[in-house]
Amino acid sequence: MIHSVNSTNSALQAYKTRLGVTADNIANVNTDEFKKRRVTLKEGTNGDVQVDINRVNTPGHRYQELEGDQLVGKESSNVTLEEEIPEMMITQRTYEANLKVLQTQDKISGTLLDIMG
Repeated sequence: MIHSVNSTNSALQAYKTRLGVTADNIANVNTDEFKKRRVTLKEGTNGDVQVDINRVNTPGHRYQELEGDQLVGKESSNVTLEEEIPEMMITQRTYEANLKVLQTQDKISGTLLDIMG
């Protein structure tokens, strides 16, 4: 039982990290030259959840802007809200599902203690 609680706790932490990275991407959607990051989750050696955060180096939209009397080439961020918002929704729902698992494990443990006591 303890092993499953540890796995669920590590999953909650991993999805918290994933949500934070997505929030950072969204906050910088209008920041020139900002490169979004992506979180990859994988199973660890003890059944825990491992988190890898990687920067996505695809270029943003290139445009020119007048600064003074010169045209200057610029690049927008490579973040798109139509990609980030669904990612955030999926992460939120998965976090909620893991939280429900933890609540159920707690309830089962309480019931077992009541039966044994």
